[in-house]
Amino acid sequence: MSNENLQPVFQIQRVYLKGLSLEQPNSPAIFLEPASPTIEVAVSAIAEKHDENIFESTVTITVTAKINDKIAFLVEAKQAGIFEVRNIPPVQLDPLLGIGCPNIVYPYLRANIADAITRAGFPPVHLSEINFEGFYQQRQQSLAEQQQQNHASAVMPDSLVAMH
Repeated sequence: MSNENLQPVFQIQRVYLKGLSLEQPNSPAIFLEPASPTIEVAVSAIAEKHDENIFESTVTITVTAKINDKIAFLVEAKQAGIFEVRNIPPVQLDPLLGIGCPNIVYPYLRANIADAITRAGFPPVHLSEINFEGFYQQRQQSLAEQQQQNHASAVMPDSLVAMH
């Protein structure tokens, strides 16, 4: 077996919009409200193995805008990427899937969400950068704490909520 066959490979096969949902339950009356909306953003990131060397990374963001406790709009979008990953040491694979892949997918997701909100008739919401490394470390710490509590059926949390 030659050394070429053992070279690490990380390639983007495709980035695509996996799902997009927009709800405006209080339109058109909400457009007449003078107050500015409060924005809540929830983020999740998951990676799934689809073949020996093929992984899908999906970042989901839900943006909820409220004016005086009435929902102005709710947008949920899922952006995914298919990645070919070969000959990456196991210790590097999990961070690559939990940090590297979401960092590649997220800019596309931000653009799609801003576009959907603008098309809905609202000023665009410009989502800030996400520190997926911190997000990943937070999940790892939660998982370690759950394992220490001897909960064999523990599920790794994959969500983060931010208020603006």
